[in-house]
Amino acid sequence: MMTSNLLVPTRRVFLGQSAFALASVASFGFSTFAKAAPLANADEVAVHKVRFAAGDSFLVGNLYMPANYRADGRYPAIVVGGSLTAVKEMMGGIYAAEMAKRGYIALSIDYRHYGESGGRARQYEDPEAKAEDHAASVTFLASRSDVRPESIGLLGICTSGGTVLYAAARDDRIAAIASVASHLAEPAVTNPLLYGGPEGVEQRRAAGRTARAEYERTGQNRMIPAYHNSDPSASHVGPMEYYMDETRGGGVIEWTNAFAVMSWEPWLAFDPIRETGRITTPALIVHSDGCALPDQARKAYDLLQGPKTLHWTDGNHFDFYDGGKVPEAAHAVAQHFGKYLA
Repeated sequence: MMTSNLLVPTRRVFLGQSAFALASVASFGFSTFAKAAPLANADEVAVHKVRFAAGDSFLVGNLYMPANYRADGRYPAIVVGGSLTAVKEMMGGIYAAEMAKRGYIALSIDYRHYGESGGRARQYEDPEAKAEDHAASVTFLASRSDVRPESIGLLGICTSGGTVLYAAARDDRIAAIASVASHLAEPAVTNPLLYGGPEGVEQRRAAGRTARAEYERTGQNRMIPAYHNSDPSASHVGPMEYYMDETRGGGVIEWTNAFAVMSWEPWLAFDPIRETGRITTPALIVHSDGCALPDQARKAYDLLQGPKTLHWTDGNHFDFYDGGKVPEAAHAVAQHFGKYLA
């Protein structure tokens, strides 16, 4: 059985001090649930940093423990991942804290190649490896005496909303999944739309092949900005207010705004829609017309083969990261997991 390496002492997170805690819950629109649970204003959530094996390297995560946690208890658990290039201190940490406040053990991870996790090529985007990282995270949680191994779920925000579809299609240990404001790509449809037609897509693939050859030859890992409001060389061009704002994602010191150029080929092959038709795991999709690729979210929902819920609401994409839509999304996710992980 795999055991945790505890890297740092416990710290406490006071959820009531979060940036979005003052949002008015009454102003949210709901399509599925009548009322959102408010964010905690007094509950304390203990957080441990953990490290465990994944693939050819290791993962580091922040493990959020439920309020009133008891070492002799056994809890349902959730693995949480964030957007492209995100680290565990960003939206993954926000949602993990919200899940812990609701009684779950929640693990916000740095995928390999990012943050404090291993992976020699930094900022390298590999959807297949990320799916393996989810499997490794499930193995780690299932090894803990305080986790019910049959009650482990996955939660993905943005890109990770697609990554959890990869994982659920391949790993029958996963009891339920949820995606929030997901980037649900399908190369034939989304790549030409997002990257300037077939010519733009092929230019990026060629740049990726060249960068990989250079890395293998010299060890130099060529980078471009991951996000920018206007720089056309970035992998994602604006408006990118969440990442450009130093009071939001741009101010998270653990995060690096960089995308390894040799990531283009695996990133352009990212295809969670291809995986969706194989999924019988109970699934929730939280999305809006203001989120990325809303038609793809509807398509993914239609293709899911198991019990499924579509929570369609309003709000812009980044509002689901750290803004006013987080309470509603967290409530929907908690209700879903409460049904299938309890």
